[in-house]
Amino acid sequence: MNLAVLASGYGSNLQAIINAVQNGEINGRVAVVISDWKDAYALQRARDYGIEALYIDPRAYPGREAYDREIVALLHKRKIGLVILAGFMRLLTSHFVREFRGRIMNIHPSLLPAFPGLDGVKQALAYGVKVSGCTVHFVDEGLDTGPVILQEAVPVYDEDTDEALHERIHEVEHRLYPRAVQLFIKGKLRLEGRRCLVDES
Repeated sequence: MNLAVLASGYGSNLQAIINAVQNGEINGRVAVVISDWKDAYALQRARDYGIEALYIDPRAYPGREAYDREIVALLHKRKIGLVILAGFMRLLTSHFVREFRGRIMNIHPSLLPAFPGLDGVKQALAYGVKVSGCTVHFVDEGLDTGPVILQEAVPVYDEDTDEALHERIHEVEHRLYPRAVQLFIKGKLRLEGRRCLVDES
């Protein structure tokens, strides 16, 4: 299966997915990495592995939908089976979601539906929770509102800073995201309304 990764920054989850492809944990190939930031390190990660790396400048388009239509066209041309958001800092339009409904994944650093949107780790610490974690979910038209695929809890310690908690959550993300991608490729995920049923047999 051809995979596309959309990323805006450092790309550590992209790296985890590339590693999982290389060691056989994911039976697919990262066909293209797309970023809305010219200097995103994710693009360099892609180039280092011979993966097509595209910077698409949002300022070159009259609006969000025009921008998304361009990306959708690029993805269809490359016969992408699954779109993976890895720190992509743009909310996808309805057009994008319709074109790839049930085939867009995102990962978020909280146990959704708690603390959606920006700074999920900072929100969790400010709220004083004892447990946080991360969530892999399908993307819909809302902000971190799509059906949950996998979740894993991470304890919050009294001495935690944003950076310390985020680092522990990242470690879990780098295991959980490739696992979710492989479950999708193997046809082990089934949507029933809001519920994503996982067959891990």
